[in-house]
Amino acid sequence: MSHLYFLVPDLELTRKVVDELRQLGMTEEDIGVIARADVDLEDLPEADMAETSDLKPALKRGIAVGGAGGLLAGLIVTIVPGGFALGGLALAAATVGGGAFGAWISTLIGVSVPNSEIEEFRQAVRDGQILMLVDAAGPRHEEIREAIVRHHPEVVFGGEEHLLPRVS
Repeated sequence: MSHLYFLVPDLELTRKVVDELRQLGMTEEDIGVIARADVDLEDLPEADMAETSDLKPALKRGIAVGGAGGLLAGLIVTIVPGGFALGGLALAAATVGGGAFGAWISTLIGVSVPNSEIEEFRQAVRDGQILMLVDAAGPRHEEIREAIVRHHPEVVFGGEEHLLPRVS
């Protein structure tokens, strides 16, 4: 599941789009709204830390790098002259331990870094537009995008997570 990004010009239209998404079966957890600090979102579902920070991508990178580092360290210990014989279980443990350590360190960093996926939209949000993130399973992406854009032509489809075009 990945995010669909929409730029909505104002709060009133954002409420209408959120209501329509709810009618399409989307829940509060599927929708996240990001606006300037001076915009009162009231009853709208605000984007959470996992959506606004680099937490998820950092976690993935941390597990990969930490796991690879743990595996490499385990392999080095097995081939260094004078090293001790390391069995497969110990090698696996070093890999998992490295992955866990990498995940821990990267999440500490990731929560303090803004989400690079939404960086494209920062200026639009500063200018008063509202960024809406919608989580939908693969086949529903097109249905949701078409419904919003068809019913609300003023809403700009900003792209899909990891496949974002440049928004002007």
